[in-house]
Amino acid sequence: MAEMIATRDAYGKTLVELGGQRDFFVLDADLSKSTKTEAFGKVYPHRFINCGIAEGNMMGVAAGIAATGTPVFASTFAMFAAGRAFEQVRNSIGYPHLNVKICATHAGITVGEDGATHQCNEDIALMRTIPGMVVMSPADAPEAAACVRAALDIDGPVYIRLGRAACPVITDTPEYRFTVGKGQVLAEGSDLTIVANGYMVHLALEARGLLAQEGISARVADIHTIKPIDTELLADCARRTGAILTAEEHSIMGGLGSAVAEVLGECCPVPLLRMGMNDTYGKSGNVKELLQLFGFTAPHMAEKAKALLQKKAAR
Repeated sequence: MAEMIATRDAYGKTLVELGGQRDFFVLDADLSKSTKTEAFGKVYPHRFINCGIAEGNMMGVAAGIAATGTPVFASTFAMFAAGRAFEQVRNSIGYPHLNVKICATHAGITVGEDGATHQCNEDIALMRTIPGMVVMSPADAPEAAACVRAALDIDGPVYIRLGRAACPVITDTPEYRFTVGKGQVLAEGSDLTIVANGYMVHLALEARGLLAQEGISARVADIHTIKPIDTELLADCARRTGAILTAEEHSIMGGLGSAVAEVLGECCPVPLLRMGMNDTYGKSGNVKELLQLFGFTAPHMAEKAKALLQKKAAR
């Protein structure tokens, strides 16, 4: 059975590792235990600042430090990083194109009992509209670590979406290679492609197994970078399989599904279905129950895939 690790845990561990190699600051908004930046603060206290429950101010502080030439990681929950502090991120970080890496945890419905007010399903939509902002949503712990390391080498603002819930490790294979802006085909197939990111990637692989039992061959692509998105890979998937199902723990409006639709509409139109939060808020509850309620399970995904194949056949 695959090891279960939350992407936020990988973030905290990677910050500590990088802290001994590179010079950067880490900022938090009084949630360091939850965002896992607490570990960095203990090892490198002179490069860690708790800005308190004032997320907009934290982004301003991050911008000020970055303006001196030192990169900054700024962390809080996705609802506060992308929602509450949007103006500061846009105007103080995005506009001057500063070296601030916004690593937002507790995204999506897998926040669980914290409920709709904290289950941010709009953050990717918000962040990808900011000019020059790189946006990433890793599938598991190793990929999250790769995103953090890559972010430090990017000259400009980055948004990394991290989760609260543990998920299976799936990218710790010898053939896996991480590159910003380049998706990864995790499994080959010919009938359709499931394009997923974040928590939904391991479910896409499970759905592929269920579909295989019915003689359906599904390709699975992990699009960890939503911006810049891998247009070449998406076009290749469309040409090879003739149908695309997107799966994301985010609103289908403005997130991965929208980004993929934009690419396909311009370069390779094929039947498309988007799986995600469909114009609704989350609810407070157990993570497993919420995934079932909103249809974020492998069986639900397999059913979506079969519906997509009907669209493909009807063309």
